[in-house]
Amino acid sequence: MTQLDCLSVVQSDCADGTDRPSVYLTFDDGPHPIFTPEVLDVLAEHRVPATFFVIGEYAADQPRLIQRMIMEGHQVANHTMTHPNLSICEPSEVQRQIFDTDRAIKSGSRQASVRHIRAPYGIWTKDVLITVASAGLTAVHWSVDPRDWSNPGVDAIVGAVLDTIQPGAIVLLHDGCPPSELQPGNDASLRYQTVSALSRIIPALHDRGFVISALPRDH
Repeated sequence: MTQLDCLSVVQSDCADGTDRPSVYLTFDDGPHPIFTPEVLDVLAEHRVPATFFVIGEYAADQPRLIQRMIMEGHQVANHTMTHPNLSICEPSEVQRQIFDTDRAIKSGSRQASVRHIRAPYGIWTKDVLITVASAGLTAVHWSVDPRDWSNPGVDAIVGAVLDTIQPGAIVLLHDGCPPSELQPGNDASLRYQTVSALSRIIPALHDRGFVISALPRDH
């Protein structure tokens, strides 16, 4: 992978040393005080890891959730400080968004080792990727997007994942919502469909012979 590549599929052997293909669950836009714990509970129930791309402002407000992610074997990754469109940000602002988020994560947990970043809205530019590479981070996109953020229904989320899953797939899900999209009174139902869908997706993936892994640290 060159410095201008963006990881969207993991081309590697299975993480558990068997011939079972690996897939990767990722969550954007948290941590959220209600739904992130529910996602973590489902992951713990099924004993599978995930990678959480957190918003720095939220990470600073929810250090205990950052600590729980690390303690339970998950990876915490960078999703910028305030979730802007990096393609229209000045280079200095792109740097601030990245480095401030790293500091917020590491302030929440000294054990955190931030290795990956995902651009808000999945919008990448050459300059953003150069800045990401200079920060020592791997740019991560996705290959499976059930658009759970739009609340299409639990069945639709499950079906979209299972219909498009392939070995090495990186699945995009959400445990929170960007600050610019939060509306008063919408927290009660914000990500309940994602949580319900996750409890069905994990056993279905296992039934198909997939092993669910955290993103490899060497990418």
